[in-house]
Amino acid sequence: MLSIKIIASGEFREKYLQDAAEEYKKRLSSWCELSEYIFKENKLPENPNNTQIEESLKAEEKIILDKIPPRSFVIAMCIEGKQFSSEELAVKFQEIQNLGFSEMVFVIGSSYGLSQKIKDMANLRMSVSKLTFPHRLFRVMLYETIYRSLSINNGSKYHK
Repeated sequence: MLSIKIIASGEFREKYLQDAAEEYKKRLSSWCELSEYIFKENKLPENPNNTQIEESLKAEEKIILDKIPPRSFVIAMCIEGKQFSSEELAVKFQEIQNLGFSEMVFVIGSSYGLSQKIKDMANLRMSVSKLTFPHRLFRVMLYETIYRSLSINNGSKYHK
């Protein structure tokens, strides 16, 4: 069975987002083993300078790298990443599995994104939109996106 891991910053603060995430996690359990590692976002001043941002991204980089399993297909979620339609992403998931990967890891950075090292080591940089979303809402959107792709690949009528 496919294993999917989400590495992201920030616990859910809003119950409605937590409930939505739990619903998709429950649905995904039919098609994959889902796990997540949520790390605490570094606190920065209201208007951080570039050095403070870089130091924060470096600290988060270490946490993220420690949680990526060896031999997994790493997908860095970043604005400059490739965008897919739902059907294209379903095909990509199948291609990843056909390459022999049984584990996919999606990495969502903090509000300042991901370090360059994380982006460079990723097998794929992916974006779901040119729009910016709150990170916690985006995590729910990612669960739904994964669910939709797997539902397409499993012949479910969820995707119309």
